[in-house]
Amino acid sequence: MLCGSFAAIALTMSACQEQTVQQQPREYPTVTAALSTETTSESYPATIRGRQDVSVMPQVSGTLTELRVSEGDKVKRGQVLFVIDQVPYRAALETAKANVEAAKASLAQAQLSYDSKKVLREKNVVSDFDLMTAQNTLLAANAALAQANAQLVNAQNSLSYTEVKSPADGIVGTLPYRVGALVGPSMPSPLTNVSDNNQMYVYFSMNETQVLALARQYECLDAAIKNMPDVALRLSDDSLYKHTGRIESISGVIDQSTGSAQLRAVFPNPECLLLSGTSGQVIITRTLNDVIVIPQAATFEVQDKTFVYQIVDGRASARQVSVARLQDGKRYIVKSGLAVGDVIVAEGAGLLREGTPIVAKPAAEAKPLAAN
Repeated sequence: MLCGSFAAIALTMSACQEQTVQQQPREYPTVTAALSTETTSESYPATIRGRQDVSVMPQVSGTLTELRVSEGDKVKRGQVLFVIDQVPYRAALETAKANVEAAKASLAQAQLSYDSKKVLREKNVVSDFDLMTAQNTLLAANAALAQANAQLVNAQNSLSYTEVKSPADGIVGTLPYRVGALVGPSMPSPLTNVSDNNQMYVYFSMNETQVLALARQYECLDAAIKNMPDVALRLSDDSLYKHTGRIESISGVIDQSTGSAQLRAVFPNPECLLLSGTSGQVIITRTLNDVIVIPQAATFEVQDKTFVYQIVDGRASARQVSVARLQDGKRYIVKSGLAVGDVIVAEGAGLLREGTPIVAKPAAEAKPLAAN
C-alpha cells in the first residue's frame, strides 16, 4: 500500500514537471501589423482578335478565274483579291445597254405619236380616246426606259462584283477556293478573311464580384475605363508581350450563364506578332494603399476559416482574419481581423495552442522552428 502511494506521488510530480516544461515561454518570430503599399497583379484568360475580321463573300455566282493574292498578304481597302468569270456578265451588260437604246427609240416613237395626236385632237380630227391611248403609250414607253436603265445599272454592278475587293486594310487569311471553283453568295464558307492587325482587340472576362470591386474603386465603370492603368499581355508561349494595352470597354451586362462581364483591351501590333484567333492572358496590375500584409506562414486554417495567433499579455490568442492572396505566393493582404499595432506570430502558427506563452522576437532574427 505504501509502495502504491509513493508511485502515485512520483507520477504526479513527473506530470507537474512535464507541464512546467511545456508551459515555459519560448521565442517565436513575430510581426507587427502596419500599413503599407502593395502592387498586385491578376491574370485573366483572353482571346485575341483583329480590330476587323471581315469575311469576304462573293456577291455574284460564277467560276473563279483569278486569285490575285496569297495567304498572309497585306492588302489595302478596295484592292482586287479574286476575279469571277466575267464573260456572262459582260454579255448581260451589253444586252442591258441594247435594251436601253431600244427603250429610248420606243419612247421617241411614242412621244412623236402623242404630239401628232394632240395636234389632230385640237383640229377635231381624232377623238379623245385616241389622244388618251397615245398618252398612255407614251407613259408606258417612259416606264420601259426607266426599267431598262435599272437593268443596265444592275448589269454594271454585277460585272463590277466579279472583281471581289478587300473590304478593309489587313492581312489575307486562308484561301480555301482555287481557280476553277464555282463560287456564289450562298456558299458555306467565305473566299477568305481579311484581318486588320494594326491594332488587336483582346477580350477577357471578370466575374460579378471583380466588376463590382472596380466600380467601387473608381466610383463607376466609365471612370474605371479612363483611370485604370495600362495592362500587360502574356502570350501562349508564356512570354510577356513588349507593348502594353488599354482597356477600352467593360460590358455593363452580366452574362447569366457565366456570371461574368466581358472586357476589351486594345494593343498595338506594329511587328504583327499578335495573330487573330490566338489566346493569351491579360495581366492587370493594381496599387493598393494602406493595407496590412502578413506572411502566409503566420496563418492556419480550421474548417475553411483562416486564423492567426495574436500575442496578448504574452500568450498566443487565436484570431480569425479575412485575407486575399498576393501574387508572390508568400503573403496575404488582411481584409479584416487585424488592426495596426497588433503583434502576431510570424511562423509556426500551426504548431501552437491557445494560451501558449510567447516571447516575441522579430521575424528577421528568429531561427526556424522545430516541431515539438
